[in-house]
Amino acid sequence: MSSFPIGPAGMQPRCFALVPAAGVGSRSGADRPKQYVPLAGQALIAHTLQALGAVARIDATLVVLSPEDDQFEAAVPGFAGERGWVVRTGGATRAETVAAGLSALRERGVQPHDWVLVHDAARCLLRPEWVDALIDACADDEVGGLLALPVADTLKDAAAAADGAARVAATVDRRGKWSAQTPQMFRLGLLAPALAGPLDGVTDEASAVEALGHAPRLVEASMENFKVTYPADFALAERLLRSRA
Repeated sequence: MSSFPIGPAGMQPRCFALVPAAGVGSRSGADRPKQYVPLAGQALIAHTLQALGAVARIDATLVVLSPEDDQFEAAVPGFAGERGWVVRTGGATRAETVAAGLSALRERGVQPHDWVLVHDAARCLLRPEWVDALIDACADDEVGGLLALPVADTLKDAAAAADGAARVAATVDRRGKWSAQTPQMFRLGLLAPALAGPLDGVTDEASAVEALGHAPRLVEASMENFKVTYPADFALAERLLRSRA
């Protein structure tokens, strides 16, 4: 049984999406923050927000931008209203940006028992049915969980050689290894204190929750739900988006 099964006066927990988009995407090689790179006719982040907006059980989506961001409204025209929220309180790290987003959600009346689904802006190939599967799997879970994919490739541990090349130091056992994706779904009352603690080694919301001693649920997703990070990823995402159309 969840620690927050039902809200005040018997209200059922609601679901809110939180999209941290305060980064600059320095590894992408793009001439702008990667969330604004055009793909298949619109900005990358627009595809992401459309997918989240198509999930009926998400009451609203909050986008957390950098205070200096002046591109969002032009890149995603019409994102506003009861289900589209924007704040410019992002920080220097993902964890700081998500924490700022949680504060903004609390200011908008989101309660500790409500679910927050944190999703990478750069995972623009998200499908609404994957989000629904995550909600179905985690709705009655005590901790929450995340979309993820079992690792299929052989894993190598690398070390720098004297000639400067990266060389294999060891082969890593891939059994039981999963590649974390997003959304990552946790109750606000659990996620906020998780991100308020020491953040050394915390690279996503699940690792912050794990640091409190919890074991998030893994919900198998698709390899198409990859994070657009490197220059070649943009071409692949473009092809996949156009094939869907």
